[in-house]
Amino acid sequence: MRQDRKHGHECGSPGFRTLFGLFMVLFSTLVWAQDRAAHTAYLAGSGNRALDQHMIQLLENSLGRDIVLRPLDNGQTTTPDQAPIIAIGPSSFSRVRQANRQAPILAMLVEESFIEDYAADNPGQISAVYYNVPLELQATIGKAVLPHATKVAIIATTETAELYEPIVDKLPPMGLQPRVFIVDSQEDLIPTLVRALNYGDFLLAGPDDMLYNPRTIKHILLTAYRRNRIVIGPSQAYVKAGALASGYAPFPAMTRAAADQLEYYFVNGEFPAPVYPDRFSVEINSQVARSLNIPLPDKETLDQELERAQAQYEGTGE
Repeated sequence: MRQDRKHGHECGSPGFRTLFGLFMVLFSTLVWAQDRAAHTAYLAGSGNRALDQHMIQLLENSLGRDIVLRPLDNGQTTTPDQAPIIAIGPSSFSRVRQANRQAPILAMLVEESFIEDYAADNPGQISAVYYNVPLELQATIGKAVLPHATKVAIIATTETAELYEPIVDKLPPMGLQPRVFIVDSQEDLIPTLVRALNYGDFLLAGPDDMLYNPRTIKHILLTAYRRNRIVIGPSQAYVKAGALASGYAPFPAMTRAAADQLEYYFVNGEFPAPVYPDRFSVEINSQVARSLNIPLPDKETLDQELERAQAQYEGTGE
């Protein structure tokens, strides 16, 4: 009886109650953490190992602890309980989409022109974080570089002219008059480009793979350079090739937007509409600017101008 009373006394002691309380808090925390980590998203890589690893790291930093990110195994296109799949790049998206038409997919590193029809036809199931910069914002960079510019030249094919339709009415309020010149054939590219350059203060290049591609870009840039004209856009890669400047979406901004899309999915059971990242930056080619004797604003100034234009762009509900 003494032992029982002693044991009962110890169990009721303040020290024991404190330890027991700490144990229950720890147990509850572990249960909560397991419940919070119940959501899993899968990633279908681009095939570029360095790029995929970089995206995974940034996504994990943005997602926090409540969503676990797992790579898909080679050839895997289905996920447990139809968990969402993040597809890196257009090839990855097409591969997953064609193999599993029921999969909820969040596309990244894709341009609006590539994914918009998929998203429109499959609302809630397919969404994206756009990779390209809206053309209005690209034009803003041209205006910041050439403050006295009043005319914008654009070249397009009959198949891609619609890419530029949205901005025809949006540039005049910015003090820019756009004109689209149609390239009827590859042989007509340079003659049409020359007419466009004679009209515009700068050439605005859009996400048009039919005209702006590795086979044509050297000829386009050299033709513009010889006529003392600059090319704005369509991406960082072309700035390195000789375009003067281009807006681009930084990877951290894209992964933050992707994290928001995934969190929305796990709360609502469907994806929201595709979005642009909340921030863009400007890539510039100082060597081209010096060669053309163009005084460039510094990168910080261009970034600020782009940020101001983006806030105005988003305020219009575009």
